[in-house]
Amino acid sequence: MKEEALQELKEQLEKCRECHLCEFAKGPVGWFGCADSPIVFVGEGPGGVEDDYGCPLIGPSGQLLDKALWATKMTRDRVLTTNIVKCRPKGNRTPNLAEADFCAQRWLEKELAILQPKVIVALGSVALHYLGNPDMRITRDRGKWFQTRQGYDCIATFHPAYLLRLSDPHVLNHAKWDVFYDLEAARKKAEEALPDYQFMSAEKTNLFNLFKKR
Repeated sequence: MKEEALQELKEQLEKCRECHLCEFAKGPVGWFGCADSPIVFVGEGPGGVEDDYGCPLIGPSGQLLDKALWATKMTRDRVLTTNIVKCRPKGNRTPNLAEADFCAQRWLEKELAILQPKVIVALGSVALHYLGNPDMRITRDRGKWFQTRQGYDCIATFHPAYLLRLSDPHVLNHAKWDVFYDLEAARKKAEEALPDYQFMSAEKTNLFNLFKKR
């Protein structure tokens, strides 16, 4: 039932022309993963590689996320990844609060209503500001549990893109461990809610084998 509902929503999303962001993108980028997953990872929005392939978190950030998931005994095919904003902003800029609210209220909220996740992981500030509130700060509030307005248990951690921008090896190493512990905490909380769920496949998911350039 969830798969069918998501497919219907995907068909609606692909026709979306409700804001100006679609003018600069090849098309909306939806979600990827298992509809039955008790855990959903919410990023910021598509970058250039994501726009090319129509898959969330498939570029360098996504490849780093895959490594972090593997380290915490999860794979992309067994969780679900999505974004606050579905179309790539021009020049890969960060979506503003108004754009995030406009898009997420139309699409992310419908996804979550179908998925009914036990745990949400907010990747970065844009996701934290929408799922939490604009006063929250990723440097201060990551690793802390809170409830979204809809009542989902949520934890925030650094977006992989932030890690890729860090040049100080000491700071990078510390941030990577922070992400590891946050993802591990998220998996453990999801396991408590759904003890029999398998979060990991035998091999990492190769998204480039599943998606072609559009």
